Amino acid sequence: MNSALKWMPLVAVIALATAGCARDGFYHDRNLDYGEAEESAPLVLPDGRDAERYRDAMPVPEVSGTRPAEDGVVEAPLPQALSPGRSMDRGYVERRAVGDERWLVVGAEPATVWPELERFVRSRGLTVTASDSHRGILETDQARLSVRPALRSGDSEIRCEQGGTTQAACLTALERHFEGVSASSSAASLAAQRPDAQNPARFEQRGDDWQVILPFAADRLWAELSHQLELDFAVEGRRELLERDPAARSFLVGYLTQSERERGLLQSLATLNLGESTRQVRLVLEARGPEETVLKAQGAGEEALSTEDQRELLERVAGLLR
Repeated sequence: MNSALKWMPLVAVIALATAGCARDGFYHDRNLDYGEAEESAPLVLPDGRDAERYRDAMPVPEVSGTRPAEDGVVEAPLPQALSPGRSMDRGYVERRAVGDERWLVVGAEPATVWPELERFVRSRGLTVTASDSHRGILETDQARLSVRPALRSGDSEIRCEQGGTTQAACLTALERHFEGVSASSSAASLAAQRPDAQNPARFEQRGDDWQVILPFAADRLWAELSHQLELDFAVEGRRELLERDPAARSFLVGYLTQSERERGLLQSLATLNLGESTRQVRLVLEARGPEETVLKAQGAGEEALSTEDQRELLERVAGLLR
């Protein structure tokens, strides 16, 4: 008799024994537990507990910024672009400019900025001739100060003008004031968490072309995009800001399009060489009304930009305004 066969009964017994251990022994099969699990009552903490000591370990944020439903389908919200040069702390103070016009952008809501604007006027000994908190306007004996929501949600624009002309010295003083407020430990409200941003972009397709409708004046939008593109389009070989033309309200960018990225991936799998190259694309702003502007993406060369590449690039650029 083959010696190997003599051990077969013993192997069978051991197999049966270990199978039994899979349920109650060393090798517990948890799949059975999931199948037999029953829902229990939720855990209730004592009423007298200190609420400040208990927080969600892994909170799930509320969904916001979804696009309107089209044909019963709701699209997921666009991701917020992280600009490499932008501090994510609230309370920053930055300048914007278009032509001879200058203003500040502060990382706080107008309701938070307004009391600081009043404090600035008092600290300078200016005489207030008119004040309208609802419109965000402070008239003084030397200049007109104003605050209103900026293009990016949660930000504010501050201006200091006289007869429609920017007062450079006043704007510099305001900039220093709000920089001091931002750095002060007593100004915690300026460093508050950024509210959920609603993307104001409305996408429209006309034939093979996409365009974005934005509810902002063309000059304000150009100034803001100029700043945001300078921060975000600063990755060599991927996305770069090449030229700015304020007169034509346009930007020339070098961009690694979606189709080029996909082509490069397939080529790299076959040849171990990415072979990716950026396309030159012109982003153009066209005023449609006092507070409405159309944004388009056009190939700068002879080859037209595909429909998919237009949409993907415009989504990224529009996401910079959230």
